[in-house]
Amino acid sequence: MGRKLALLGVAVLCALSVLIWATALSVPFVTAEDQQTAVKTSSPAEGYTVHVLAPHLVDGHQMGPCHHYCKVLAPDPVIQCLIYESTEANARLSQVEFIVAKKLTRNQVSLMDWNANWHDHTVEIGSGRVRDLPPDKAKEVADLVSTTDGLIVHFYYDGNLPNGRTSVAQAVGHKPMKEAEFKNYATK
Repeated sequence: MGRKLALLGVAVLCALSVLIWATALSVPFVTAEDQQTAVKTSSPAEGYTVHVLAPHLVDGHQMGPCHHYCKVLAPDPVIQCLIYESTEANARLSQVEFIVAKKLTRNQVSLMDWNANWHDHTVEIGSGRVRDLPPDKAKEVADLVSTTDGLIVHFYYDGNLPNGRTSVAQAVGHKPMKEAEFKNYATK
């Protein structure tokens, strides 16, 4: 009986070894050359190529300059920016800014919410904050963004780990609007 059990154990080990060996042969091994020649598919992470530098207020304290890497999502315009504290390759994400055409925000956001959370880009963007573009292209970006409002979401960290807390940051120099000014743009 002991001998039969030992033979059965050896047979099971052999079968398992053959199965593992066959599986290893059928799984493709990807080399660096394969990765370089693979067809690239687009992803949501592509296209954050417009670099803007601007300080922000977080909890009443100025921080920055903050490095915005932005891309246009819709022609209205609707723009989204990933914001980092530096230009280092491994800089951590500290904020996200949603940049939306005034003709959209001023018709969908209340004045009270706008004054608390949004800011007008007319003054902020027009002061040479667009980076890494020729002057004529930087002016085109600044002109487009000056027709928008922005909402900045700030992420808090405990040391190097995000802790789940967020707040709305604000542009330096943000001025709350009066009803007449707010409605004036909403009708455009």
